Amino acid sequence: MKKIFVTGGDGFLGSNLLDILLERGYEVTVMVQPGRSTSLPGHPNLHQIEGDLLDQSAVVALTAGMDAVIHIAAITDVWPPKHPKYWTVNVRGTQHIIDACIEHKIKRLVHCSSASVFQYGSKDAPGTEEKPGQGGLLDYIDSKKKGQEVVLQAVQEKGLEAIVVNPTFMIGPKDSKPSSGAFMINVVQGKMPAYTNGGKNWVYVKDVATAIANALSMGKIGEAYILGHENLSYLEALRVIQDVSGCSIPSVRLPDSIFRAAGWIVGAAGKLLGFSPKISHPVTVIGSQGHYFSAEKAVRDLQLPQTPIRQAFQESYDWFIQNQYLP
Repeated sequence: MKKIFVTGGDGFLGSNLLDILLERGYEVTVMVQPGRSTSLPGHPNLHQIEGDLLDQSAVVALTAGMDAVIHIAAITDVWPPKHPKYWTVNVRGTQHIIDACIEHKIKRLVHCSSASVFQYGSKDAPGTEEKPGQGGLLDYIDSKKKGQEVVLQAVQEKGLEAIVVNPTFMIGPKDSKPSSGAFMINVVQGKMPAYTNGGKNWVYVKDVATAIANALSMGKIGEAYILGHENLSYLEALRVIQDVSGCSIPSVRLPDSIFRAAGWIVGAAGKLLGFSPKISHPVTVIGSQGHYFSAEKAVRDLQLPQTPIRQAFQESYDWFIQNQYLP
């Protein structure tokens, strides 16, 4: 297996994945949206081509001759909470990838979903791949769940050679959007006056990228794997950021009722006035829950590394400094 086709290769996870694939000697073709500006590294084994995930014929044509496909591209926005765009890209776009893999008899599809499609648990009994989440709050999560379902359905019904990976909340360098790293930026810049209940599973982005690269030859067809590591409350994560950056962190805990009411008010204002708010009622509901997961299955089958999350925060902080996201 030598030629790898990657969607979403210019994003946070994708850019870290490319480094690993190239180090391992793969020939990588990255599909980017037409007209999209990228900063992909110069490398003789890296090729950038333009293509639209929603153009089925283009996806089929561009994947010809590939040995494997890694599908990361998706709409991951949380505003608006409900919108057809999520289903169009995250489900129909995924179906186009599936169709192309079947037509060309691709040896392996690694489909990137999200741990949020599973039912979260507590620190003592973290969520696993066995129980699906209830959904209903965000179309992003629900559409990712549906996209995962169509992949696994194609495995059962059409013989698709596919594995699903489900990252938790990734931290690390090359978060140019920024996406998950916005949490750290807001804390360091003093834009978080209070913290909330709950927490989540945090993972080093390079560990996720390593497991995805491993999934090209490891893991079981038709299985899903949560890629995560440390279950930390938001206060525990804030203390790690304080240790890494030396910044002050909020000392006030915001009650769930006030947090969720603020999300409802700000979300309603965003909808009425036409701006994209940083919080909404669905986001505050999720943000006040403890979304804890176990990555035991991926550690066993995909050799998912378990780098201390402090290192992930340190590299994220250093990258933001070097690239002038932080002074």
